[in-house]
Amino acid sequence: MSRPPSPSGSARVWPEPRIGLAVLIAGLAVLRLVSAGAVPLTEDEAYYRLWSQHLALGYYDHPPMIAWWIRAGTVLAGDTPLGVRLLPCLANLVATALVFDIGRLAGGGRTGLTAALFYNCTLTVGAAAALAVPDVPAGLFWTLALWALVRSLHGTDARWWALAGAAAGLACLSKYSALFLAPAVLLWLGASAEGRKRLAQPWPWIAAALAVALFAANVAWNAQHHWETFDKQFGRAAASQLAPHYLIEFLAGQFLLFNPALAILAGLGAANAWRQRTERPIPWLMLASLIPFLAYLLAHSLHDRVQAHWPVPLYSAGAVLAALAARDAGGWRKALVQCAPLGLALSVLALAHAALPATDGGGADPALQLRGWPGLARTVDAARLKAGAAWVGTLSYGTAAQLQAADLAGVLQVNERARYEGFGAPDRADLSQPGLIVDLPRRIDPAKLAVCFAKVEPLPGVMRADGRAKDERYGVVRVSGSKVDLIKNGCPG
Repeated sequence: MSRPPSPSGSARVWPEPRIGLAVLIAGLAVLRLVSAGAVPLTEDEAYYRLWSQHLALGYYDHPPMIAWWIRAGTVLAGDTPLGVRLLPCLANLVATALVFDIGRLAGGGRTGLTAALFYNCTLTVGAAAALAVPDVPAGLFWTLALWALVRSLHGTDARWWALAGAAAGLACLSKYSALFLAPAVLLWLGASAEGRKRLAQPWPWIAAALAVALFAANVAWNAQHHWETFDKQFGRAAASQLAPHYLIEFLAGQFLLFNPALAILAGLGAANAWRQRTERPIPWLMLASLIPFLAYLLAHSLHDRVQAHWPVPLYSAGAVLAALAARDAGGWRKALVQCAPLGLALSVLALAHAALPATDGGGADPALQLRGWPGLARTVDAARLKAGAAWVGTLSYGTAAQLQAADLAGVLQVNERARYEGFGAPDRADLSQPGLIVDLPRRIDPAKLAVCFAKVEPLPGVMRADGRAKDERYGVVRVSGSKVDLIKNGCPG
């Protein structure tokens, strides 16, 4: 006896998307883990690695989640680039599965698989999803919150709203941009009669309370540390002067980084979601989740630069909207769908270039900034011994973190000491003895160093990488007779 088909036909089409998702995740796992181990750490990743060695509830630049992730990864896989990036690699796989399920619930299994693929075809996610930076956990928990809200439409409100609140709180502990989730959810619910009924129930407010309770840990840390992270991050919102060229830079940059084909499809999907906002709650949630944060970024770009990675938490919803617009696409829309995977192919090429020094070019090749740090650390240590210095100082967090990650002991950033409050003195650094200041020549001002040290002696510079990097030469200055508390107050030089 033959099995009767289901009314929707889903029994015939569901296994194919599910198998496709498994294949996609398996391929992504190989790509992410191999590239994570092969690509050297960026300056920011090396800096966050330092955080992970001094766990806290907050840091000068960001909330603490990325430091916790790096610590867990290095415990599991060692203090290596793979260990630093292990949890971000796994987060990309989880986020891909969540995007798949959101798309499936919004438009069926094929739409879910398309959304999962599109998410990884965005250039920023495709090339940078495995980096150990705060945007990765923020993006994962943002997507988890959206998934839980979608599930709340199909299950028990209490269970899914609690998960949404917890995910939102964890997103805020990753990056403060996740605070825009709250107005996004209010916009989503407030736009329909059914949503306003939900607002009259306790579950959205319980979710909000849970998010606030989790985020309160970082608020308490800031209260004990002069509100330094809040001052740094929320101070960005203050407008100084109108500079609309940043708006053009932001729009053009995101059009390229999201993937031009997907950007057009997402725009079409957003228009459809707006027209059907009272009938189709899932697409409307995807659009509503974009609006508050995107509005802020547009306003910010009128007076200052929006960094390329800031909008990354929005990419999951954008991928779902693009996948919904791609359903049954014909004509030029079909051409866009067919072009979208080029984004993933370009991302693979970018990762291969970052991992293989033999592919390096000259001039402004960004991969050159990843090269040569272990060799520079050895050269600097030899120069330190020759100069009779007991420690090495820098004037930037990136240089300090990279030298420390390359196993150079006794490294201290002598300025911006608020970044390291509570870290203490570095190992093997006798700060009562002479030191060697090493950094890019443009950062070294002997006159400013003379304010902090009795004696300042410029020495021959040292080289990083193979001579092709734009900033390959590093200045070297021997300092002695410290006039300030370098750990507590640092030096303005």
